[in-house]
Amino acid sequence: MLQIESLVLACVLMCLPGAGLTAPPNGRDIAREVDYVNRFAAVRNVSYGDAERRVVVLDRAASGRLVVNTFERWRSNDLADRSVQARDLVIFRSGKLRGTGILVTDFADTDKGRAYVVWLPSLRKIRRFAEPDPADSWGNSNFSFGDIYTRRPHDEQHELLGREVFQGCLGAIQLPDAQLDRHTQSMPEPDCSVRGRPVYRLRSRPRRPDLGYDERIVWVDTQTFADYRSVYYRDGEVLKRIDKSWRGMGLEDPRAQYWVYWYAYTPQTGQQGMAFVPHDAVDWNQDIDPTLWTERTLRRIRR
Repeated sequence: MLQIESLVLACVLMCLPGAGLTAPPNGRDIAREVDYVNRFAAVRNVSYGDAERRVVVLDRAASGRLVVNTFERWRSNDLADRSVQARDLVIFRSGKLRGTGILVTDFADTDKGRAYVVWLPSLRKIRRFAEPDPADSWGNSNFSFGDIYTRRPHDEQHELLGREVFQGCLGAIQLPDAQLDRHTQSMPEPDCSVRGRPVYRLRSRPRRPDLGYDERIVWVDTQTFADYRSVYYRDGEVLKRIDKSWRGMGLEDPRAQYWVYWYAYTPQTGQQGMAFVPHDAVDWNQDIDPTLWTERTLRRIRR
């Protein structure tokens, strides 16, 4: 009976989408597709949040202390300047970062570091920064700049470990009633729609030794290439887990995906992080004045 069950399981795994007579993708191929999804490269632009429904990002310490900020985000992959691959604009609307604006430029030459321009409301001035270290914390959360912006496929070595079926639900912060407010009262429940999805299991190891982790295991949807979960390891111990809940845009390209929440958990400290947005507050392929992605927009931010 055990032998029969093993044969059935092997058949299920071999019959997952993508299997067949053609050679399966290698680890580097998969990593490039994951990067394509995360850059929203299937669309001209994407916007997150509006005046009424903003992206909420929160950090929850093991003690229960909660820090909440909100922001709006606009990304364009369709710039007149062909030397620029994309521009990403984030404006914080509440919390300690209120009034801060960040404009990030991705260049077509991926060996060239991104350009960061930040509007500091306390100084009413723009400051330019070199690309942050990927290991640095983003906004004091347990998301790093590598997680959010800077990591590229060629920064790691990738190995396809196999195919399997995703087990369980994605994580999410669940707050007590006393900590619910106008920003957090609509927090999403853990996403269980991914349970049973066929996934690649990818191992990615950084080429630099100073990024804080030795390797990460990533579970990637075999059809959409959405990365559902990344588990980071250092010295054989779990360092951090990041889960992403994705939804399809309904376009012909299955890689046209947008996230509705990110969740991060650091077991050593108990710290949790989460960024989420109502699914109907995300839009793409809109007609937006390209001057939005300029320093002029930053200078017009009001605290």
